[in-house]
Amino acid sequence: MRSLAHRAALAAAVALLAACGDDTTLDAPVIAPIALKNQSTTPALLKSLTSGVEIFSLVSSDDQLAASPNFVFGGSADGGGLLRNPDGSFMLLTNHEDNFAVSRVRLDKNLKPISGDYVVNSTAGRYRLCSATLATPEEHGFGPLFLTAGESNEESEILAVDPFAAANTPRYLGAFGRFNTENAVPLPKTAYPNRTVVLIGDDDSGAEGGQVAMYLSNTVGDLEGGSLYVLARTDNNMRERDMVVGQTYNVEFRRVANQRTLTGRQINQAGAALNAISFARVEDVDYRKGSAANSREIYFNATGQNNTGVNADYSRSKYGRVYRLRLNETDPTKGTLEVIADGDDRNGPAKLFQNPDNVVVTENYVYIQEDDNGYGDETHDGYIYQYNIGTKELRPVLELDHRRTQADAPLYNAVGARPAGKAGWEYGAMIDVSTLTGQPNTFMVALQPHSWRGDKYRGVDGGTLRPTENQASMWVIVKGLPR
Repeated sequence: MRSLAHRAALAAAVALLAACGDDTTLDAPVIAPIALKNQSTTPALLKSLTSGVEIFSLVSSDDQLAASPNFVFGGSADGGGLLRNPDGSFMLLTNHEDNFAVSRVRLDKNLKPISGDYVVNSTAGRYRLCSATLATPEEHGFGPLFLTAGESNEESEILAVDPFAAANTPRYLGAFGRFNTENAVPLPKTAYPNRTVVLIGDDDSGAEGGQVAMYLSNTVGDLEGGSLYVLARTDNNMRERDMVVGQTYNVEFRRVANQRTLTGRQINQAGAALNAISFARVEDVDYRKGSAANSREIYFNATGQNNTGVNADYSRSKYGRVYRLRLNETDPTKGTLEVIADGDDRNGPAKLFQNPDNVVVTENYVYIQEDDNGYGDETHDGYIYQYNIGTKELRPVLELDHRRTQADAPLYNAVGARPAGKAGWEYGAMIDVSTLTGQPNTFMVALQPHSWRGDKYRGVDGGTLRPTENQASMWVIVKGLPR
């Protein structure tokens, strides 16, 4: 455990964010540019679809780190956050979704990984840990605190992890309720001064669908004593596909009473009773950067679900959607909602969507990362799309690289690989690290190459719940995408 004084110094030096976000703060120091280069033995399993973009490998499951040679970076890298320490070195936190774990990798001032451990193993993690957000005092008014979302089932909880604490000491945030959660995203301290507002995405495909929830406290940094709300249209229409591109809908967050005493099943039912909008799996959430007004502009993905079973009426999206939620200037429980991209319109701008998952929003762009729907009609490997907020242009800019025709193809396509062009991999976090690296237009992207498996990746987090989990994964750096 670090001393309180040392932790305070670190907290003063860190800058944002996580599975969604941007690392810019109003008083962020100017950082001398870090010379970007490949740091991993693994090639970057990502390729650019646009000119002027460079991609570098950062860390992978095949890297042996000098100061901790027995550490193995786990598989299914999803949510993450990057901290800069006072001495110029870095700490990288990563959710390993299917390991139920969070790794903690130290990098030197040149972004070379030097050591690693698991700040949360599967025993303490308990759930599949998906997207995450790193709250910092500079951006959010509290922290540093890594908020990581459990997504095993509707009884899962949201965890708060102190990046500098002893291993396996997370807090379980009962006041946030129980959901099949993808992410919990606190808004910046400038959005609603003297309050804590956290948006929660419910990645549920059951009878009540996925809901958008909000935790609200009138005290900054209070994650225990606030209230829980769910998003509803003011006209009480709960059907997702009754909303269309080009229309604006009045919405409000309605309170779920006594959320601490409720099971996840009861919270889902309470949301339905409040006429919460029934989305097809609400995945990642992020807010626009650049100003206090911008930060009340929220974007989230409904990743979609097949139009069978509980969605046989096709009331929810199949191929996925992206939404913009604009919150009231003074009351975060009021706002308007719009569909900005609809994958079910197979002739429209989002006609290529095969289920958007993670999202990151800068001042001028929304970057939308695809999951893999598994429907069998995939036409490309997973894309990252760029949505221009000003012009509404939507286009793919990055694509996962399965290396199917390379000499090392058997390594990355060892188990369950699909034929060429049939997807099968997905993305984790995308983090804007421009300020942290001193390099403009620079992001980190987590990759989940699900067919890259082997015995040496088995149970590497050291916990008791996932001893046979054997996936590998990696982080890459992308330079050249505008913010």
